[in-house]
Amino acid sequence: MGAHIPVPGIDPEQLSSLFKSQEGGILGLFNMFSGGALSRFTIFALGIMPYISASIIMQLLTAVSPTLEALKKEGESGRRKISQYTRVSTLGLAIVQAIGISIALEAQPNLVIDPGLLFRFTTVVTLVTGTMFLMWLGEQITERGLGNGISLIIFAGIVAGLPSSLGGLFELVRTGSMLPIIALFIVALVIAVTSLVCFVERGQRRITVNYAKKQVGNKLYAGQSSHLPLKLNMAGVIPPIFASSIILFP
Repeated sequence: MGAHIPVPGIDPEQLSSLFKSQEGGILGLFNMFSGGALSRFTIFALGIMPYISASIIMQLLTAVSPTLEALKKEGESGRRKISQYTRVSTLGLAIVQAIGISIALEAQPNLVIDPGLLFRFTTVVTLVTGTMFLMWLGEQITERGLGNGISLIIFAGIVAGLPSSLGGLFELVRTGSMLPIIALFIVALVIAVTSLVCFVERGQRRITVNYAKKQVGNKLYAGQSSHLPLKLNMAGVIPPIFASSIILFP
C-alpha cells in the first residue's frame, strides 16, 4: 500500500515523463530498490536506503572509534546502544535526502503543483515517516525470526517490479517488436545469472583447524579438528548497496 499512496502536490503525468527519460540511469536503480515507489513518488519513495546507509556508516565507525568498539564488546547492551545510534542516523539521513528530493522536484518545470515551504515540509514529513516505518517493520521481521527484515524488504521491492517487466516483455513479443527467440534468450539469461549468483554466494573454502591434545585431571583428550569457512563473496551485496547510497545521497 505504501508504494501506491502518493505524496501530495505532485503532477503524476510530469513525474512519469521525468522517470521515462531517466529509466536507465541512477534514478531507475533507486526506483527498483523502492519497488517503484519513487517513480510514483509515494510515502515509501525513500525506501529503506537511509537505514542501510546508516548501518554501514556505523559499522565503519565501529572499526575506527574506540568508544563504539568498546560498546560492541559489551554484548547485548552495547548492541542496543549501537542500534539506537543507527536509528538516529537513519532519521538524519532521511531528512537530508527528503529535503534534497523536494528541492530537486521544485527545480523541474511544471512538476510541483504548488511549490514552496509547505510542499517541502509535507514532503519531508511524509518521506521520513515512510522510511522510519520501513525501518521498524524490518526490525520486527528480524526479531520474530522470519529472516533478515531489511533484506526481505529490499527483495520485495525488487520482486514487485517483475510482473510489469514480464508483461512488457510479452507485449513486445505479441506486437512483433521483439522476436520470440530473443525473449527466450533473455529469460534464459536471467535464470543463468540467478543460478550463478546463488553458486557464488554459497561457495566457500573450508580451512581445517586442528586443536591440540588437552589433559583434564588424569584424562588425556585427543586433539579435535574443525573447519573455518571462508565464503567466496565475504562482502555480499553491501558494497554495491553502499556505493549506490553514496551516489544517490547528493
